[in-house]
Amino acid sequence: MTSVAPLDGVTVLDFSQIEMGPCATQVLGDFGADVIKIERPGAGDLSRVHMKHPSGESAVFWSLNRNKRSVAIDVRAPLGREAVYRLARKADVLVHNFRPGVMERLGLGYADLSALNPRLIYAFGSGYGPTGPYRDKGGQDVLAQAMSGIASRRADPEAPPEPSATPIADFTGGMLLVQAILLALLARERTGRGQLVHVSLLDGMLAMQLQEASAWLNLGQRLNWGAFPLSGTFRTLDGHVVMVGAFKANPLQDICRGLGIDDLSADPRYATHEAQVAHRDELQARWRQELGARTTKQVVDALESVDILCAPVNDIEAALHDPQVANNQMVLEMRHPAVGSIKTVGIPVKLEGTPGSVRRSPPLLGEHTREVLSELGFSPDEIGTLLA
Repeated sequence: MTSVAPLDGVTVLDFSQIEMGPCATQVLGDFGADVIKIERPGAGDLSRVHMKHPSGESAVFWSLNRNKRSVAIDVRAPLGREAVYRLARKADVLVHNFRPGVMERLGLGYADLSALNPRLIYAFGSGYGPTGPYRDKGGQDVLAQAMSGIASRRADPEAPPEPSATPIADFTGGMLLVQAILLALLARERTGRGQLVHVSLLDGMLAMQLQEASAWLNLGQRLNWGAFPLSGTFRTLDGHVVMVGAFKANPLQDICRGLGIDDLSADPRYATHEAQVAHRDELQARWRQELGARTTKQVVDALESVDILCAPVNDIEAALHDPQVANNQMVLEMRHPAVGSIKTVGIPVKLEGTPGSVRRSPPLLGEHTREVLSELGFSPDEIGTLLA
């Protein structure tokens, strides 16, 4: 029996680029939506210029744009705008991540398009939100990490602030945008009407710190999971490991037992969590000494023998070759018209009954322009004018 994808029959009009929007629309495409990506003729999504393969195509673009059709049209031209209006009349969802006001100036704002299609869900992501003092400020992943407080929280209080080198704000914002769209689709089933939905990078980064924010707002205390005395990242003879000494009655005793050293929890200086926090520097120095004299495997085996949470610190190459990653099908191989075989990260959300799938490779710029315009009823002459 062939399963029906959860979003079969849903049409998404995608104006987004770089990461925040495209990672959201890729999820929708993975689960059956027809995602029509509107791109600038001759240029396309800004991510197309980064990390180019010898074919001239972008490996970064590949990571964010499978299961989409690319339409390259000038939306400022009368026929181009008419094409968008025709698409908007049939679309269920529109997604963009331009600064507030850009789509409105093009005549493609929510008020413009919901008048054509009251069932349209108009979703956008921004740096800081559609109103407020930062409405027109340029938003970007690292800026959101910095302004939200995330970049300032380091395990070593003396370490300088540093944002994550992985764009966690973009990905978090994209996944929140997916949530907003799915909730709006569910609401539309009950009300018959679409709505405007939006998320921001700043809000996503604050939401990620819900525990830390509550500790400060209600207790005036700073919560820093990375600074706990029995946790940290430590060098070994051949790499690094992460240890998390928590979630047990006496994790210090278990760490010592696993490493084959005297029980430090019997020492009054370390007998309670508060005492361990007060003597954190001494404990961290001991872990550096003990773990640094062992290989990564020896450390992991020793700590796991007493059920202390730990893991090797992998680079991306090691992570992608991990047997659990292979088991979870988190590396996908697909065919690409200009390259042949390409690989990207797989689908992390697993639905056993209606799983996600790859039906289309990341598109060439404008690969589906004629196809989509024909579906909209444009004549061959009109299509020729648009392509010109």
